[in-house]
Amino acid sequence: MDRLKKNNDDSRIDYGVILPVFLLCLIGMLSLYVALTHDTIRDPNVFRGLAMQAIWYVVGALAVVIIIHLDAKLLWRLTPFLYVIGLAVMLALLKYYDPALAASTGSKNWFKFGTFTFQPSELMKIAYILMMALIITKHNVTNKLHSLKSDVFLIGKMLLVTLPVLGLILAQKDFGTMLVFLAIFSGMFLMSGISWLILVPAIVLAVVVGGTLIFLVTTDSGRELLTHIGFKNYQFARIDSWLEPFHDPQGKSYQLARSLMAIGSGGMFGTGYNVSHVYVPVRESDMIFTVIGENFGFIGGAFVILLYFILIYRMIRLCFDMNNEFYAYIASGIIMMMLFHVFENIGANIGLLPLTGIPLPFISQGGSSILGNMIGIGLILSMRYQSANKKPIRRTRSA
Repeated sequence: MDRLKKNNDDSRIDYGVILPVFLLCLIGMLSLYVALTHDTIRDPNVFRGLAMQAIWYVVGALAVVIIIHLDAKLLWRLTPFLYVIGLAVMLALLKYYDPALAASTGSKNWFKFGTFTFQPSELMKIAYILMMALIITKHNVTNKLHSLKSDVFLIGKMLLVTLPVLGLILAQKDFGTMLVFLAIFSGMFLMSGISWLILVPAIVLAVVVGGTLIFLVTTDSGRELLTHIGFKNYQFARIDSWLEPFHDPQGKSYQLARSLMAIGSGGMFGTGYNVSHVYVPVRESDMIFTVIGENFGFIGGAFVILLYFILIYRMIRLCFDMNNEFYAYIASGIIMMMLFHVFENIGANIGLLPLTGIPLPFISQGGSSILGNMIGIGLILSMRYQSANKKPIRRTRSA
């Protein structure tokens, strides 16, 4: 009987999700060792950094084990509390942020307790996804037949839970994180069942806004206008570095220029493990992909991208297989969050996109990011684990 139960439990665990995550974490440890070894010569904190990263992987794995046993009804009840707590912590951050990190990064998005730092927005992403999923599911249960009026009402409710988060992110001056939340909103907006009569104009509007923003950041008059509404010089410097990486390789575009040099030096097969000829600032965090590109070349970088592709593919398959609407919307939000992180981080490292300070999931150094992504994986795994004996929330109004 115990053996039969064990086999049933194993069949409800999606190893197609676990394996890519495990390999990415392993690559993260190997890459972090290279970054810390070459960027902090003979510094004993190299092993401290590796130990902290390993601890966060263990904490994240424990979070996965716990979350996988939470069913949809419990998540449903907890979601409003998690969202409110998240907003309260983000609000507290405006006063109790770490001044030193704010001075170096330009963003007020870190707490510091002694030597321990934490970025609440990484966990707020999960709380926001849960809240959006709850709002959309509740609306669709009540309005089984979509109409323009009900769709407009749904958009209003989605904006009601989104605008406070964006407002706090803007107050923290964290443009990169704001883009992640906008990506999550866009993905869940598209999956919410809203009529194409609204979706098409919304997509057109997004394209127009994006085109206008590009015009503003690439013209003097546009930059003057953006400066009046809160944009900073370092943000414009990142745009300039993106457009012309080698226009000031010893100054404003130093980081991106060194990134391109490091990745380019790797060639097809790389320089070999733990061989670093090009120094890249913040290599252990936002620029970790340069380690992979330099040490393992195009083949190594392509392998990492393949692992992310497999992970995203498995999550998309799970999303479409779900007969639980609440779970499906949670999955769509987590997929958009991770997809945007991967696309933006690697794109910035190879010069396709501006640098925004977004970490590479499961690989970059940083406990906040690791924990947030591991919680997302835990939610994904819990969907299959819990769905075997659960009825879909959509069928029960009391949920």
